[in-house]
Amino acid sequence: MADYSDTFEDALAAREAAKIPVPDEVQNAVKTLLRWSGEDPEREGLLDTPKRVARAWKEYCEGYQENPAIHLARTFEEVGGYDELVLLKDIPFHSHCEHHMAPIIGKASIAYMPTDRVVGISKLARVLHGFSRRLQVQERLTAEVAECIWDNLKPHGVAVVIEASHSCMTARGVRTPGVGMTTSRLLGCFLDDARSRKEVMSLMGY
Repeated sequence: MADYSDTFEDALAAREAAKIPVPDEVQNAVKTLLRWSGEDPEREGLLDTPKRVARAWKEYCEGYQENPAIHLARTFEEVGGYDELVLLKDIPFHSHCEHHMAPIIGKASIAYMPTDRVVGISKLARVLHGFSRRLQVQERLTAEVAECIWDNLKPHGVAVVIEASHSCMTARGVRTPGVGMTTSRLLGCFLDDARSRKEVMSLMGY
């Protein structure tokens, strides 16, 4: 049976975020930006926009409210003797770049070679989301996810590959749509052993 607990928790968190009071200074900051952009924040369609924007950004940046490592605290040792590669592919995520606060939309593949314990696969995605729901650069995001797993699970190796499209490049500036960026971070056996590295990258599709 499918486990919908994580999805349900996310829905509850989003609902609670919609109830958060928005300070006047935050609403006024959004109004200032609207005016500076050439809009009238007092027109009907924009009257509630400052509150909506503020609450949306609180949700976009909810990663600041947690330590992603907490999702790796509960591990399992009864794995039937399994000690081979664990890989979660193509995990969708969104983030915002710290330079222009523009969306970063992408997917990540996360793998680790366990020692004597494993973690629930949904927790790997939660680690990714914990770091991605902050202002980011893709290179740092990749490293943070890999190092969090490495430090907390103590595996033989960790591999994280992220592909993403950056709106700060596709929708502004050079305005070049269809361009993707790929970053990777390899630790332990995936960095030191060519055979292990080839295996994990092949299974990830690279």
